[in-house]
Amino acid sequence: MSVSMRAAPRRTRLAAALGAGLTALVVALGVTWSGGTAYAATLFSDDFEDGNSTGWSKSGGSWSVVSDGSQVWRQTGTGADAKAQAGSSWTGQSVSARVKPIAFGNSSRSVGVAARLQSLSNYYSLVLTGGGAVQLRRVSGGGVTTLATLVFPVSTNTWYTLRLDVFGSTLTGFVNNTQLLTATDTTFSSGKIGLMASYASASFDDVTVSDTAGPGNPGSPSPYPPTPSVPPSPSTSPPPPGTCNTGGSPTGFAAVNAWGRSGTTGGAGGPTIEVDTANELISAIAQAGALNICVKGMITLPAGMYNVASHKSIIGVGSASGVTGGGFNIGLPIDDAITSPPANAVQNVIIRNLVFRNASDDSINVQMFSHHVWIDHNDLAQGYDGLIDVKRGSSYVTISWNHTHHHSKNMLLGRDDADDEQDTGRLKVSYHHNWFDETPQRNPRVRYGEPVHIYNNYYFHNTDAGVACQTNAGCMVEGNYFESVEEPITNSYAGPSGRCVARNNVFTGTEPGAPDCSGSVEEPSNYYSYVLDNPNDVKAIVTAGAGVGKI
Repeated sequence: MSVSMRAAPRRTRLAAALGAGLTALVVALGVTWSGGTAYAATLFSDDFEDGNSTGWSKSGGSWSVVSDGSQVWRQTGTGADAKAQAGSSWTGQSVSARVKPIAFGNSSRSVGVAARLQSLSNYYSLVLTGGGAVQLRRVSGGGVTTLATLVFPVSTNTWYTLRLDVFGSTLTGFVNNTQLLTATDTTFSSGKIGLMASYASASFDDVTVSDTAGPGNPGSPSPYPPTPSVPPSPSTSPPPPGTCNTGGSPTGFAAVNAWGRSGTTGGAGGPTIEVDTANELISAIAQAGALNICVKGMITLPAGMYNVASHKSIIGVGSASGVTGGGFNIGLPIDDAITSPPANAVQNVIIRNLVFRNASDDSINVQMFSHHVWIDHNDLAQGYDGLIDVKRGSSYVTISWNHTHHHSKNMLLGRDDADDEQDTGRLKVSYHHNWFDETPQRNPRVRYGEPVHIYNNYYFHNTDAGVACQTNAGCMVEGNYFESVEEPITNSYAGPSGRCVARNNVFTGTEPGAPDCSGSVEEPSNYYSYVLDNPNDVKAIVTAGAGVGKI
């Protein structure tokens, strides 16, 4: 085994002799000092000039070493979430590679590099998207959270040098040696490195890993012409004062005093600002402290889920403001080991009067014991996964006066049938005065929560199921108007059965279904007082009042 104490030339692969032709990996044993200068230890290097990808393991896609000026490793398909990994379980690491996107399956797909890769579903990554963005991401349990993003022109068949530095809790992303993004996260402390081509084809070359952050290792010049550095988007002045309606307070579970919190007030007591760009919005929702954020116009977010911090009100201006392309995540990173509400759970968030379209994942996701959340008077449609999902122990949530349409998987409450440790005794949610407009299923689909209070909603032509109450959930379903719903209320929809009480509902329209309901449920009045509208009037009340432009 030959070990270099200095950085190797750029296009040289250092290796342990693991067998004939295997020259893929080296772990440096130290750092050499010369004239008082410290040289970074090169942990890994691969330029594919030996014509193979020995030392890498792959998942998905079609990978091969091909000639493109020099030898490169290319993934040719756009129909798979293709990934490759190599190396050891390193802590601090600077991962660099030249990446050439060739084709994207759609604008939300991406190519890039990964660090601290613990498995192919748990890692940090720096990626370029087909929609024109550079993003720092955390992938945990397969779920994608965008930690930082920037609008960035991405051209196919163009080489970009991507570098992701992860040292301690700080993540830093560079493109063409220009720092564009930074974020702080403590989910992963060590891991391998990886190359990512998510439903995209791309070529990769000159992969290097160093144990010290820096501009890169010295070496012979690349045979390719340099790609001009692209600076970040011009900075803007601070957002102006906001002009949206920040008044109002919820009814239902979001108003209950529990878990050390007295009701839901969002950004009350904090400043009010107005945002009209993706960078402004992403920065505002993630900052600490109370803040009222007025969203002006439709803002296109790069694909991904964007974290909302505690004590925020995010409110649309008028009736045509909102987000498209991305979604909001309210909650800490997924962690199965946490089985009771942590002290730092996200809390006290209000989302009102916003249009949500074309989310790359969920439109709104609430997770990991987040509490006191009010989602009200929004218009949600045409997402990828759920429109409003609440899971993993989150509680004291009110979902009210929303209009959902042109989407199948509407609202999920409870992650799956095996999440009893986090969800049992929690998931206390009120759904009232929502218009479930031809949304086939999950209106909502409920697991474990009790009581889940579903009242005064208007259901129209839901072709699969209205309320599906299962896995020992307790659903109180009252005062709703079901029109042409094949299976309006059921506790035997799929999986283990739940318990439900159906009272004072209206069933009408063509082939109105009958409730399939049994068992007893804790009364919501044990937690809060409420007054039901006459169910015969609910259709008119909800169609007139649900959605945007009504507050």
